[in-house]
Amino acid sequence: MAKVSMLFSFLLGLVLLSQAHGSGEKIGFYELRRGDFEMRVTNYGATVLSVVLPDRNGNLADVVLGYDSIKSYANDTTYFGGLIGRVANRIGNAEFTLDGKTYKLPANDHGNTLHGGFKGFNNVIWTVTSYKRDSHITFHYNSYDNEQGFPGKLEVDVTYMLMDTNKLVVKMIAKAIDKDTPVNLAQHTYWNMRGHNTGDVLSHRVQIFASKITPVNEKLIPTGNLQSVKGTPYDFRRPKEVGKQIDDLPGLYDINFAVDRKSKKHLNKVAVVRDPVSGRQMELWSNQVGVQFYTSGMLNNTIGGKDGAVYKKHAGIALETQGFPDSVNHPNFPSQIVRPGQIYQHYMVYRFTAY
Repeated sequence: MAKVSMLFSFLLGLVLLSQAHGSGEKIGFYELRRGDFEMRVTNYGATVLSVVLPDRNGNLADVVLGYDSIKSYANDTTYFGGLIGRVANRIGNAEFTLDGKTYKLPANDHGNTLHGGFKGFNNVIWTVTSYKRDSHITFHYNSYDNEQGFPGKLEVDVTYMLMDTNKLVVKMIAKAIDKDTPVNLAQHTYWNMRGHNTGDVLSHRVQIFASKITPVNEKLIPTGNLQSVKGTPYDFRRPKEVGKQIDDLPGLYDINFAVDRKSKKHLNKVAVVRDPVSGRQMELWSNQVGVQFYTSGMLNNTIGGKDGAVYKKHAGIALETQGFPDSVNHPNFPSQIVRPGQIYQHYMVYRFTAY
């Protein structure tokens, strides 16, 4: 019955949202499947709706937080499963200067810009350009000049691809058309390897392959420095429980780690997440310089979750590979500027196992 209710809510939401957007694009949702490995996505925000995986005993569970209704994604402030852009994370004071010109952006986060502004890429309708149920789906979006204040036209493609029976590849490609522009795309799925509706993730064991973080001020804007994780609650170089030192922080993890990169041309291992109860494990690899580790400390009895779930504090983990936050205002950070004719390329590989 829950699946029928969820399907009805989605179908109703599709009609209402399609009418509201008036763009001519229809909102749909799509399934990718290989054996017991199943994934659902929608072209609204190129959003990941669910990922179903077996545990050590072969029992299946959806390990991604999300909503029952597509309308909830449109009104969402948690960015559940969304594809974030044009620039993920925060831009200080909602402005930056590029080639001598200052660009003012929407201040949607305490005077700063967060995840692309009031209507980022997670809140637009993408076009499906390729879809094969047992293989992949590709979404395309044409971002227009001055969209949310960002300069120039940008063509963006995002592909979700299943490999073997336990790997998910995410490929994000963007091309600047007519102006220099910052680009920092991110995938914002929240994971609970025990199951999306099984409580908090404080007992999950996490390892992050990073020896430094980009420390932030009181508004979560990077100071421009790099800080060693040694001797701090941010030291996940060896696996440890999420909750072991979380009380030494202001209630949550929400920080960018500078990935220890062994290669600039190939993917680097970013993180491993293990749930000791179900035995499910997720490895994450990427070509990006940073990863935002967020333990959903801002969730506060979020209602409308899948299957009637109410998501409380620390219900999920987000690991968002990315460029460093606010790089446009820190010349010492790796540049995110893409110039006409250049290609932005962001790759992620998830490998799921059970032990």
